[in-house]
Amino acid sequence: MNIETNKIAGAVFGSLLFVVGVNVIAGGLFAPHKPAVLGYDLPAPEATASAGAAAAAPEEPLPVRLAKADAAKGQSSAKKCQACHSFEKGGPNKVGPDLYGIVGRPVASHEGFNYSAALKGKGGNWSYEDLDKFIHSPKGAVPGTIMAFAGVNQPQERADILAYLRSLSESPVAFPAAQ
Repeated sequence: MNIETNKIAGAVFGSLLFVVGVNVIAGGLFAPHKPAVLGYDLPAPEATASAGAAAAAPEEPLPVRLAKADAAKGQSSAKKCQACHSFEKGGPNKVGPDLYGIVGRPVASHEGFNYSAALKGKGGNWSYEDLDKFIHSPKGAVPGTIMAFAGVNQPQERADILAYLRSLSESPVAFPAAQ
């Protein structure tokens, strides 16, 4: 029985030795190449192209954009606002106040809506310039506002929205004159 035990132990140890030997050889053949600097080299952005594009297309003044604004396009663009605002006269407050007659109306004045402290503290009336800045970046125009909308980046789209908001009034406020 002693010889049989030795054969079994020899077979087990021989198999283990074979596996360890294959592992050492495979590790030598398929060793990963580690780069000197970890990560990927990304191409640097071309500063001249982006600076040239920014300098080539400055934003037109608001009166110029309003002169060529299209209220129908503005109504289409304002659909993204309908989730939080109503646009009809006497419309209900939703997450945001009703926007009928907003141009020229005192800031934070729509009855029945609980405005943020930042908007309550702004004061004044909603002018086209103020609305343009607010639509572009609500949190940038009125820091501390609770309006979660990111804003509209395209200047002409904002002007179209302002033309649509102007149409939502019984006595629309005139656009500022282009100089």
